[in-house]
Amino acid sequence: MRTAAPSLRLDFSCVRSLFWAKSDGRVKTLNPRPQFSRSMQTGCRGPGSCETWHLQLSVSSRHNRAPPAIAHFQATAPPPCPVRPKTSSSHPKIPDLHPSRPGCIFQTLTNRAPYTTSAGGHNFCLLCITNQQSTHNQSPSPNMGTFDNLLLQLDEGVTGLFKQWNIWTSLIVTLFAGLITYQVSTRQDPDIHPFLLARQSQASPVRQPKESSVYRPQAAPHGLPLHTGLNVKDPGANKWARGRDGDLRDIWRQTLAGVQEGDDKGAKGRILTVEGTENVKEHHLDALTRQINLIGQHLVDQGGNRVAVYLPNSVELIVALFACAFYNLNAIILPFNQPDAAVIDMLRRSAADTVITAPGSFPFDVVAKNYPSLRQLVWVVDEGSKHMDWNEVPQGTGSKVNVATWQDIINDSPVEAGKTLPPLEDQSEPKDITLFWQQGPGREEEMVKFTTGNIVSAIAAQLTAIPTARRLSPSDLFLPADSLANSHTLVLTLTALFSNSSVAFNSSASEAPSLSAILSSPAVSPTVIAVTPSALSQTHKEVSSSLKSSTIGKDLHWLLSRSLAESGAFPESGFLTNYYNQAFRPKFSGGKKLRLVYTAERINGGGKVRLSGEELNDLRLYTGARVVYALTAARVAGAVCQTNVYDYRGGEHFGPPVASVEVVLRDKGGVRNSDEESQGEIVVRGPAVAGKEAGLGVVARVREDHTVALI
Repeated sequence: MRTAAPSLRLDFSCVRSLFWAKSDGRVKTLNPRPQFSRSMQTGCRGPGSCETWHLQLSVSSRHNRAPPAIAHFQATAPPPCPVRPKTSSSHPKIPDLHPSRPGCIFQTLTNRAPYTTSAGGHNFCLLCITNQQSTHNQSPSPNMGTFDNLLLQLDEGVTGLFKQWNIWTSLIVTLFAGLITYQVSTRQDPDIHPFLLARQSQASPVRQPKESSVYRPQAAPHGLPLHTGLNVKDPGANKWARGRDGDLRDIWRQTLAGVQEGDDKGAKGRILTVEGTENVKEHHLDALTRQINLIGQHLVDQGGNRVAVYLPNSVELIVALFACAFYNLNAIILPFNQPDAAVIDMLRRSAADTVITAPGSFPFDVVAKNYPSLRQLVWVVDEGSKHMDWNEVPQGTGSKVNVATWQDIINDSPVEAGKTLPPLEDQSEPKDITLFWQQGPGREEEMVKFTTGNIVSAIAAQLTAIPTARRLSPSDLFLPADSLANSHTLVLTLTALFSNSSVAFNSSASEAPSLSAILSSPAVSPTVIAVTPSALSQTHKEVSSSLKSSTIGKDLHWLLSRSLAESGAFPESGFLTNYYNQAFRPKFSGGKKLRLVYTAERINGGGKVRLSGEELNDLRLYTGARVVYALTAARVAGAVCQTNVYDYRGGEHFGPPVASVEVVLRDKGGVRNSDEESQGEIVVRGPAVAGKEAGLGVVARVREDHTVALI
């Protein structure tokens, strides 16, 4: 039984020629009819000039498989065929074109391969060759679907793109690919959420006339008390009960006890003395406890009450401070290396009756003649001068001062004496600590009496000012490179002791001109330092001048500083960062592990150096450490305000107030407050302020991010 031959209908657009392609590779041109010859003559010469031809083919039933009913094939504006067949007598072979290949594109409603049949032992398929010279936009067939049109447009776009590809295109694409790869591979999340930097302090909803709103830190918002103490919990106290504020005695007890909980439980810090550039001496905590007891008891036995300490940064200064705290004595810390007249004036104003000092730095004969109230003198003798007799009063002074040496007080006492601290029960309130604020050459120092509550409140603020991941810990080594007579440096040192961090004292560090001199000793590698702005400014000048000689170094530094300011992420790893660190970062022999730098602007402190935001970011890259810039004043223990450790945005500001104070700006002169802008003289209130409130005498404004900036 014969089956009716199916009809095969083919719609072609822009057909230039039709060929039969046999299975053996031979190509035979169809016998052109008038309609075909007309198509070959007109071609496709522009939009709308193309014609579609329909070809009816009858297929015999001699096929090797059941044919489809009616297969509908459509050629839709294909790109140029990869190989254009020739019709020479040699019958060149051509590649088979599949509907999915980028030659002639076919669609079939039956989802079958192109219809084939066998005739005369040969398999035939229909092959179209498009006009490769045509450049017009061909309209899709109305029989095509929306998805087909989209594919057609995509195919045309890709084809047009690659037709214009050349070496410059490859170069541009490679450049863009490299930039995108660099951005993706080096991208870091900000160290802190930008919203936390957008509002760094909280303003009170109501302000008084001629005043701004009251600004408090986020750690102590309005409605909650400012931080007043250390939350010390006595042995046996309820774990959930609020602890005592504490005082200096609790700081030393915490130093001896070590970490009480957590992964570092039981860990204790070390106390070191750096002698020169090579020698480092470690002081055992039990030996220092013995010195605290013996020195304190000696001062009390000799009738001492107001003890002036005139020493450089040293272990003896800290021991004398704790001895005064445990034995209820007034501690007076004098700025070191001052003129004779200034020393006598400070002793007279503070009414000191005892002095602890070092030979060669204290003018004993001049003081004995001009300050008869001095009753007791304790020399701190170095190792090379122990053989000399320091207990005699110089002849001709007419003084009845009791002279002793620190070493004799310790060595002449029984071995078992002084090993136990005074009991915690029935202790009286520690007495004041007197500091002198230097206001520059030719100006008298301002004397300020801080209570122990002022000091511990400032310590508590420093403990919470740094995020938990960056706080001082037993793994840190703190180096005070500024004078301990400065309340900011003293508070940071006591904070390090309370945090069970190691502390290194270097008597010459406070006078070093730059970080290169401060960190010159390879024997110690501090992780945290407190340094003056002048030393940082000098370091910035030294490194910047050397960096200018390298074009690569300048460009790389600009790229990293821009990334630091815009992305808010510290560049700690990456190819460019590692190359910059190895090739251009200064090599501080003792600063290989430095991670945090404290510095402070002293209001009316005689300093002429103020660091800009760009300089701070440069210093972060030069040192590889985060920098905290604080604003300090004479009557405020610790800092008034300080920058967030993760704030790299630049701009001259000093961050929000710390958790021990609140700040308000009062109208002064032509600088007045309004509902739109807060500006005026800085007034500080809080438990860290001597007298609870102090006007600083400088004009400032509060920026949009609620940070304080001087005008």
